[in-house]
Amino acid sequence: MRDFLDMALNVAESCGATYADIRIIDTRNEKIDTRNGVLSGLERSESLGFGVRVIANGSWGFASSSNLCFDELRRVTVSACRLAKAAATVAGEHVRLASEPVHVDFWQTPFIIDPFTVPLQDKLGLLLQVDEILRHDARIKVAQGHMKFCRIHKWFASSEGARIEQVLLRSGGGFSAAAVDNGETQQRSYPASFGGQYKNMGYEIIPALRLPENAERIRDEAVELLSAPDCPQGRRDIILHPNQMMLQIHESVGHATELDRVLGMEANYAGTSFATTEKLGNFRYGSDIVNLVSDNTVPGGCSTAGYDDDGVAAQRWHIVKEGILVGYHTNRELAHVAGESRSRGSCRAEGFNNLPITRISNLSLMPGAWSYEDLLADSDGALLMECNRSWSIDQRRLNFQFGCETAREIKGGKPGRLFRNPTYQGITPQFWASCDAIADYRHWDLWGVINCGKGQPGQRSEMSHGSSYARFRNVEVGIR
Repeated sequence: MRDFLDMALNVAESCGATYADIRIIDTRNEKIDTRNGVLSGLERSESLGFGVRVIANGSWGFASSSNLCFDELRRVTVSACRLAKAAATVAGEHVRLASEPVHVDFWQTPFIIDPFTVPLQDKLGLLLQVDEILRHDARIKVAQGHMKFCRIHKWFASSEGARIEQVLLRSGGGFSAAAVDNGETQQRSYPASFGGQYKNMGYEIIPALRLPENAERIRDEAVELLSAPDCPQGRRDIILHPNQMMLQIHESVGHATELDRVLGMEANYAGTSFATTEKLGNFRYGSDIVNLVSDNTVPGGCSTAGYDDDGVAAQRWHIVKEGILVGYHTNRELAHVAGESRSRGSCRAEGFNNLPITRISNLSLMPGAWSYEDLLADSDGALLMECNRSWSIDQRRLNFQFGCETAREIKGGKPGRLFRNPTYQGITPQFWASCDAIADYRHWDLWGVINCGKGQPGQRSEMSHGSSYARFRNVEVGIR
């Protein structure tokens, strides 16, 4: 691999590039799906390829290929340089990269059990065990189970001298049950909707999720929802479960603080951002107890790595500190716009054949001081909402509406009456300003997002959002 890396950089220099980097990426995926007692999907894939990125005449050029050989490497690198020079004829300001120490390193995701060594029959057997429990009630018409595993082995080199090798491993899974009766359909998911829970770790996450142990409860809740009343309309205090806080953080803070969106350079998939640069350091994003921290070093995070695709070392920093907007997700090209001399390391690409772009990192709401029991005891009449069902947010990440699978009314310090089809809506800074209580670290966990879309052509990325239970006052709920 060293010879491939060196050759690309040498060819780029000979073609007039003032900067060049190359990523060689070997990816392995496995996806297992079950539905109503049978294996409904099994996908195994492997890919190997490289992408070359250069700056020539002050502009970017990028080209890639899945044919890793010296002749193709030379052709692709020359092509990237030609594209950069062509772009320079119509470009405005020259690309300016923030400085970064030169890193020569190896980094690997810590794990206990390599998921690719676990026999397929063991994985499938566990999912079918869950499926059998779910379908013990005839009203469960669709039972689904999922597992996904991914290993990414990447080599990065730059003309500045960086040489970085990384092996990233991600694992996870979950299940859902759809109940149908008298024309009504309701679904419950575990441990989260849209595929379950994922972390950068090995197969050890699967037994830790305790999928069979939770199947009966999830089945019964899906059936109970069929006859539950609809979520009441009006204004209520709400408590969001961490598996819903995940999406609240992602949509109303994560995407809103990607600096390319803030600057209007990226507007696909729900637009730009209200959190513009003149607000940095002085805008109240939330209440005093709201601390939102990005951390690409946190164990288990889906964007946790040693380095991003700019070759920038992983970091931890505040996005919102004591309610004030204090940071953005940045790359080397845009860091100076936020007044920073160094990138925050938030530049990633999907695979070898896409150009790296600014992405949300592992962004988390820091835990508060409340015990979960005290929070419930202090929240009589509030609605405890769990597990995302739908989401909608405007082009500036201001007005939003989310739906959840369940809501339970808090009475006497305990979750009580169940409501179906719960929804809530708000305006981002007003909503976060209404946060007046956050449960402590004992209920804090990272929740993985593995299907975040951005860019044109579209790219998928992964990140995690940590949270504990959080209370928001006087929120509009039950929107039809």
